Amino acid sequence: MRDVGVGVGVGLDLTIDNLKIASFLSRHPNRLSARLVFLLICCYLHAGLRLMAKDLKVQPKSEGTATCESEAESLKDYWIPDYILLHESKVEKPSHVPASPVIVFVNSRSGGQLGGELLVSYKTLLNKNQVFDLTKAAPDKALHQLYLNLEKHKRDGDSFASEIQKRLRIIVAGGDGTAGWILGVISDLNLSQPPPVATVPLGTGNNLPFAFGWGKKNPGTDLESVKMFLNQVRDAKEMKVDSWHVLMKMRVPRKEGSCDPIPPLELPHSLHAVHRVPQSDPLEEEGYRTFRGGFWNYFSMGMDAQVSYAFHAERKLHPEKFKNQSSNQSAYAKLTCSQGWFWASLSHPSSWNIAQLAKVSIMRKPGQWEVLVIPPTIRSIICLNLPSFSGGLNPWGIPSRRRLRVKEWTPPYVDDGYLEVVGFRNAWHGAVLYAPSGHGTRLAQGRGIRFEFHKGAADHTFMRMDGEPWKQPLPKKDDTVVIEISRFGQVNMLATGENPSKSLNDPLTPRTPRDSEYDSDEEEVVEDRRKLGAAESFRLPEDFNISQVS
Repeated sequence: MRDVGVGVGVGLDLTIDNLKIASFLSRHPNRLSARLVFLLICCYLHAGLRLMAKDLKVQPKSEGTATCESEAESLKDYWIPDYILLHESKVEKPSHVPASPVIVFVNSRSGGQLGGELLVSYKTLLNKNQVFDLTKAAPDKALHQLYLNLEKHKRDGDSFASEIQKRLRIIVAGGDGTAGWILGVISDLNLSQPPPVATVPLGTGNNLPFAFGWGKKNPGTDLESVKMFLNQVRDAKEMKVDSWHVLMKMRVPRKEGSCDPIPPLELPHSLHAVHRVPQSDPLEEEGYRTFRGGFWNYFSMGMDAQVSYAFHAERKLHPEKFKNQSSNQSAYAKLTCSQGWFWASLSHPSSWNIAQLAKVSIMRKPGQWEVLVIPPTIRSIICLNLPSFSGGLNPWGIPSRRRLRVKEWTPPYVDDGYLEVVGFRNAWHGAVLYAPSGHGTRLAQGRGIRFEFHKGAADHTFMRMDGEPWKQPLPKKDDTVVIEISRFGQVNMLATGENPSKSLNDPLTPRTPRDSEYDSDEEEVVEDRRKLGAAESFRLPEDFNISQVS
């Protein structure tokens, strides 16, 4: 109380002095030195009053402590202690078992500055050792070490470690390519109980986050926004999602003693060279190489992939122009116009049409392949696993009951082992997706699809998987390029709120379209290169012979 009295005394003394100086200045208004003294005294008075206010401010310590403790308690639901995360760390078990322990992977280069800001927020709220920057830490090593530690502690009878493993959830902040990278790594671990994944939309299209209710706009990066997202992750439901294996066979030169191709062939991070066939295999002797990878959302070929490739090339050359989502989307729209896809029949040769580029086969039933007839005007083909493409649009739409019956199709589910295959003629055709019942030309529904490319008028085309585009060379001689897509397995995703993905195993999922969702029966409704993909994704059996594929 004595300190408070001192503060009040200082304030009163300064006030009296201030009044005296003010009276002096009123009598001598032209005294410049007096004015300067007055300003100094005002500053002194201001400091004294702030001291007084600070001393007079009385706040029960218990209230401030309670607030901090309450916040800490809420974050305990996501916290993982160091002894679980770090090798040979001292065992210190907390009394509270987290309801939703999380491992967070952030691509700090995604979303302009948002990735870096989000990284800081997560490290502020959580144990910094459970948050990883993907530009500095390899996710396969991080998860491998985590599960080694968990198994070690479980063998020692640690029930806390067992609960962490059962409740563990993964958060991935980045674009669709980043999410695919983590999903591939989790698939490689071949876990009996793989952790479910939630995706933070930090990319341009954000198709994966939108498909499961996480939105398609870049999120807030402040602490409160991150807390809200953590709460959503805790309450989210798990959903099984099909994984699709891509196997590509083509003739390319390679370095001696390596299965990696010689540049300038540049394939996406999600495709990797493999060398699992005997040296005596005739295909190997002829110089064919095999690449494999996978996707969870879509595989596309044609005009959409070409625009995406041009966008990525431009962003690589001028990264300063691509600092936020709105500028990225604007640049994407401009490239669509400049590439001439709105007037494709006038600006692009017919040799770029899908029917002239490739022979396409569909597997309608296991082991039964049949040729798929592609209309001659189709310039883009999309193989969909999720109902989210090009920023959350659904190219397949919702077919009417009559069309489902006539075509022998089933409603699209994310875990039914089927791909939906859709075609587009030009960018105008793609624009119909913005209409409530808009959709592309539905071509097929199948358990697998195969593309065979032979020598033709075009020497290349463009392809894309889950947001990663590449320029695909086509045969120049009597060679063949074969791409075969088949179902591999499933991963666990986290879904929240209203989302377009429907599960075959969810009893609450409507199995037929609502009357309001019927569409028309008319079908023609108008960064530096890194291994952003698991190097061991979709392992093939050791005795697998590549010559059996086509």
